[in-house]
Amino acid sequence: MAKHVFLILLFTFVASAGVAQSNTADSSRKNVTMISVEGSISPPTTNYINRGIREAKKANAECLLIQLDTPGGLLESTKSIVQSFLDSDDMPIVVYVAPEGGRAASAGTFITMASHVAVMAPTTTIGAASPVQMGGGQTDSVMQKKLFNYSESFIESIANRRNRNADWARSAVREGKAITAEKALELNVIDFIAPNRTDVLRKIDGRVVNGDTLNTRNATISKLPTNLAESLLSFIIRPEVMLILTMIAIYGIIGEVTNPGTIIPGVAGVIALILVLYASSAMPINIAGFALIGLAIVLFTAEAFTPAFGVLIAGGSVSFFLGALMLFQDLPESMELSWAWLIPATILTTLFFAWIVTEGVRVQFTSNQTGKESMIGKHAEVIEPVTAEGGTRFRQRGILECCQRKEYSRRKMVQSCFYRRTHNNS
Repeated sequence: MAKHVFLILLFTFVASAGVAQSNTADSSRKNVTMISVEGSISPPTTNYINRGIREAKKANAECLLIQLDTPGGLLESTKSIVQSFLDSDDMPIVVYVAPEGGRAASAGTFITMASHVAVMAPTTTIGAASPVQMGGGQTDSVMQKKLFNYSESFIESIANRRNRNADWARSAVREGKAITAEKALELNVIDFIAPNRTDVLRKIDGRVVNGDTLNTRNATISKLPTNLAESLLSFIIRPEVMLILTMIAIYGIIGEVTNPGTIIPGVAGVIALILVLYASSAMPINIAGFALIGLAIVLFTAEAFTPAFGVLIAGGSVSFFLGALMLFQDLPESMELSWAWLIPATILTTLFFAWIVTEGVRVQFTSNQTGKESMIGKHAEVIEPVTAEGGTRFRQRGILECCQRKEYSRRKMVQSCFYRRTHNNS
């Protein structure tokens, strides 16, 4: 009996020790916070990355891993992101250009080189960081020179801060050079090449960043998705979505003005207008384009109230087209509004207001459908005598001919109706 009790106690002790060791191993397992940045760099991207840094610090993560694939974006947003990277001394930031075939172009070059550890997947590219203004058009030579000089000095300072190839960084801005991952590793633009995230964690394990050694070999990756506000703002700042919202605002508000009390068009128009203004506050919208769209609204509204045989509609269409074209011209090429959206939007808007004006003119020449005026020329069944003498009740069919006659009774114009009997049925 004592032997059995001893065996039971021994088994319990061994099992408890195993559980404790397992719990200790789990508690010592490190964590890496990861965010994924795809598409153009914009204000929502800045908010997303800054939130990722904050959440990684709260989770006491080993590092923040940013998987990046971008064609470029806004210079102001890029500057904010780079500043956040340079100020993040207590949270190592690893930028991983992936998946295969991805790129870190233009703004992505600045962001990648500003990270503590830069990694690229095979068959990815980096570079082509020349600044683009006014939709790629020719700007004032002095301003263009200033912009290039600023961008060159900015990326050079980033490269020097991270001990990377400053000469190539300047050439990426000045000459628009782009290189593969293998060439980037050779030129000391990046630190590693890794085919997947697991390999990234393995290769950066043991690397010293800001005096701390990374322990990422067996770390768990915790993905941090975008929240609702970031997703909504990312959606509505797309030029095509902003154009659609602008059209809804125009259609809805003018529809409510021309047909008071409809409510639904007015509410939809006001909501769309608020969203457009919200998106405009986050984007470098061209003021001249915004003014031209406003002029188009005025011309369309004037045509709806005072038909001018299409002259105001034509002017409004031209104003709308030029305004929409200029509205997004300060954005990078990756965020420009394509002609495939601009031309159909202009045609649809023109047809919409042409239809409104056509219906308005048609109504002016259409007979009344309601009220006493609609009785003129209509057939009716009369069952009471209509003569002044009166008489017995009879039933007969005939035509009730009504006309407007200027007779005044109690200072009001009244309508007189005359009955012409065609046959009797009594």
